[in-house]
Amino acid sequence: MPNTQAAVVEADPMESVFVKELIKQWRAQDAHGAWEGKSDAKLLEPYIITREQRREMPIIGDPDPETLWRLELYYNAIGLAIERQSGIMVSPMLKMHHEGFGRMVLLAGRLVVVNKQLRDVHRFGFESMEKLAEEGEKQVAAGVGMINQFPEAAKYG
Repeated sequence: MPNTQAAVVEADPMESVFVKELIKQWRAQDAHGAWEGKSDAKLLEPYIITREQRREMPIIGDPDPETLWRLELYYNAIGLAIERQSGIMVSPMLKMHHEGFGRMVLLAGRLVVVNKQLRDVHRFGFESMEKLAEEGEKQVAAGVGMINQFPEAAKYG
């Protein structure tokens, strides 16, 4: 059976289930309407870091609060997309050192559905919108797969 979501990502990354969830996360943060006039693609621009931009960044650096916030919204969107597909509540847990390394886990009940070691968070981003959508969808699929593999652990916390 072909992966229809992968086809959507290739055709238009803005139609990806994950990207739509990420946009909802961003829109929910706009309590005063400052971003109402911004397009969805413009909202997600901070996630796109070209090779040239990445080369200009220092190899070692402390992430700023805005970068940490974008990282949190990214993983919140993955968790919510997993939740929508599985029907099981997913909670994020982030442990981050001020120098930009740490771990992000998404939990469903007693089950770790996503476990990501983080490094160089000050350089967090993707080369293109397609790469952003692709990586998000990959994480969502892995999380849903874990829940399907261990449903009893995911249901009971």
